[in-house]
Amino acid sequence: MRILLLLLASLLAPIVHAQDDPYAPSRAIIEDLSRIVAPTGVQDSYKTSIGGVAQWLNVRGQDRANPMILFVHGGPASPITPTMWQFQRPIEEYFTVANWDQRASGKSYGETAPEKVADTIRIERYVDDAIEVAEHLKARYKQRKLILVGHSWGTVVGMLAALKRPDLFHAYVGIGQVLNVRENERISFEYAYERAKRENNGEAVKEMASIAPYPGDQPITRERIIIARKWPQHYGGLTAYRSESGYFFRGPLLSPEYTPQQVKDIDKGNVLTLARVLPAFLDVDFSSVKRFPIPVVMFLGRHDYTTPAAPTVAWMEKVDAPYKRVVWFERSAHMVPWEEPGKLLVSLIEVVRPLAK
Repeated sequence: MRILLLLLASLLAPIVHAQDDPYAPSRAIIEDLSRIVAPTGVQDSYKTSIGGVAQWLNVRGQDRANPMILFVHGGPASPITPTMWQFQRPIEEYFTVANWDQRASGKSYGETAPEKVADTIRIERYVDDAIEVAEHLKARYKQRKLILVGHSWGTVVGMLAALKRPDLFHAYVGIGQVLNVRENERISFEYAYERAKRENNGEAVKEMASIAPYPGDQPITRERIIIARKWPQHYGGLTAYRSESGYFFRGPLLSPEYTPQQVKDIDKGNVLTLARVLPAFLDVDFSSVKRFPIPVVMFLGRHDYTTPAAPTVAWMEKVDAPYKRVVWFERSAHMVPWEEPGKLLVSLIEVVRPLAK
């Protein structure tokens, strides 16, 4: 989740500040390949007023009659739109997919002056925005209900939106589910700390010892969280078997949906939103939710130590819901759509699509 990945943003900066644009020819090829030409299809990219500010929507699919997914991205301020070209195209044969750049995120960042939107950066506002987006999509695309999919930070917004307005959604799908933030943080830290000690990684042990026990009883500050996230990611907790995730952080450079300036705005949005949502985010805990009002499916990466799966599994065993299912992605960590796009497609078709009745 981008809220906790600021240390990796520097990977992007040297490239996007280049004077020329060496990626333009590659973007043109991706744009041509991604173009939807089917007469039954939809390929829309537009902004609309949501919660009083202009926000961007990207809607794609080969057949308007297919069920529609509303994908709530992570971060906050880490939109799916600029990297959807890496995994989404096959999904569009079976679903119409709506990606939404949340307020102060991605393309939406440039639509409203930061000082005008800053005071609205609250979890409750994002939830109301998600509900308004859902209502807008239903009306515009003549959908009875939507499939709500959240990733990482987006699972906080998505879960709360489903609990508040279950009538809008066929089902909820959590990918990299945030269930209990403090417990997630503890498990993630302990995983990396043990790995570092076992592998005699002196640098990691020293840094992690400086904030141990984590989170403990001390405040989870930005400085502590950066250290706590750095080493789980190094040990494959963000992308399985990889110490870095350049494919994701550099992926927007090849997006036909984003200009170079809009790529820069991704990190600007992250800076604007991080401090404003962090205190409330750290208190997120869904473990007390005993009943979920719509079908709930969790897509969990076996190696996810960004939002470790154990709290979600425990919750799923106890929660009462019309339907519930856990699907494990054995070769994934936190970035399931990018790491196992084939299994994601099959799981959406076999598990989720039948729920859209």
